Amino acid sequence: MSEGPAASVAGAPRLPLVLASASPRRLDLLARLGIQPDRVEPANVDETPRKAELPRQLALRLARAKAEAVASRAPASLVLAADTVVGVGRRILGKPADAAEARRFLDLLSGRRHRVTTGVALITPDGTLRTRLVETTVAFQRLTDAQAEDYVASGEWEGKAGGYAIHQRAEVFVRFLSGSHSNVVGLPLFETAQLLRGVGWLRP
Repeated sequence: MSEGPAASVAGAPRLPLVLASASPRRLDLLARLGIQPDRVEPANVDETPRKAELPRQLALRLARAKAEAVASRAPASLVLAADTVVGVGRRILGKPADAAEARRFLDLLSGRRHRVTTGVALITPDGTLRTRLVETTVAFQRLTDAQAEDYVASGEWEGKAGGYAIHQRAEVFVRFLSGSHSNVVGLPLFETAQLLRGVGWLRP
């Protein structure tokens, strides 16, 4: 652990930090804060949107559900969870099931703006839940057929909300971004650090 995380709070031993996520991108992002979780434990919750659920509602609900699921298995720990949702208007673009769906998503995103929303949840050992909701507006250039076909062929879309990874090849498609770039990758660093500072785990 680097010098960024607090060694103790008011003289008490530092609580273990558990990341409730299977995403290597979130581990990489936490490393930018000098944080290596004591444990990584995927929550494995059902991510299916509810009827008429909006992207903001889904992101926050799933972040809370992931944190709560892992907190029940991680007593005396801080549990951090997040969920990132890509939305075009009221429509939620999840993780494409196959290449054909990935191409449909790219066609929908091509030449227009969309929102990327991440819910972040932190649960303390006494069950206190703290959350943040962060939105970033992203605009893609109008993609040519060749660009879309090459991107789908790369397989980079697999397991990615909205069918793209902004920290990889798809960044070249972005003509405009307003808000947190790390949010689009999968974990808004400013807000996450604020949550951890709020419980004394990171130094002010």
